[in-house]
Amino acid sequence: MPWPPEIQEFVVQATRFVHDFGVVFAVLAIVVSWYAGRVLTGVLGRRVARRFMRPSVTRTVLRLIRTGVLFVGVVVALWTVGLGLGNLFVSVTVFSAVLGIVLAPIVGSVINGIFVLADQPYEIGDMIEFTETGQRGFVEDITLRYTKVFTLDNTFLVMPNGEMREANIVNYSAEDERTRLSLTVQVTYESDVEAAREAMERAAARCEEVIEGGPDIRIGSARYPAKPTCYLDEYADSGIDLTLRYWAKQPYRLPGIRSNVQRAIREEFEAREDVAFAYPHVQHVFDEESGEANVALRRRP
Repeated sequence: MPWPPEIQEFVVQATRFVHDFGVVFAVLAIVVSWYAGRVLTGVLGRRVARRFMRPSVTRTVLRLIRTGVLFVGVVVALWTVGLGLGNLFVSVTVFSAVLGIVLAPIVGSVINGIFVLADQPYEIGDMIEFTETGQRGFVEDITLRYTKVFTLDNTFLVMPNGEMREANIVNYSAEDERTRLSLTVQVTYESDVEAAREAMERAAARCEEVIEGGPDIRIGSARYPAKPTCYLDEYADSGIDLTLRYWAKQPYRLPGIRSNVQRAIREEFEAREDVAFAYPHVQHVFDEESGEANVALRRRP
């Protein structure tokens, strides 16, 4: 059954109007799709976050939604300027082929990004360290192409996900932020070793950033004392090495925590007379077979 003449006339007029103002409609379609993508991600943001429970995956899904809505708007814009669906399909196919050849490294980085999101070696907000360079920083963002790290030197480090998968990374805050540190101090052989050990443990325990006690901390199948513990490590040339093991509550200020512990140990040692820091010294011994040593003393003017 043919449409009434009024509807046919309206369709003709609407089509003519669209063709006459195709550029305006194309721009309007892109603007509307961009705005609609932002509104849609705002509405679905909390639902997606509750569904995936990971900030990196949530951001990626919302980016894909926003990109998909914008892509629909671009398709509508191309159609309004007179590009048919057949021509549009051919154009997209040719463009995708050229884009795949030229941007193959980026495609590889996207694939690596999918593996990064699936393997979960780190998450947004984690503190990581690159073992090759020693750089530390916080993961600021994870996309399908790159990972952005905000370093402790107040700079941004943007790494392709392909390089991130190949890099050796230490994650300080993946599951448990508590970090175990060690500090070796050398005391003289004349020092009271037990008193020195107790002083080092007491010094670390009174630092605010250090865990002073509590139940043992489990790592895998091993358990370690939560309170600072000092061990007699080695009999060295100039003194006895004492190694202190302690746990920092958070990994974000490790150099500062280490400095505070060392300052507290120095204060403890200076308050005692039976403990002293060792320093390198060499003692020369001469006997009948060593020959003669000519020694002279000269007063300073």
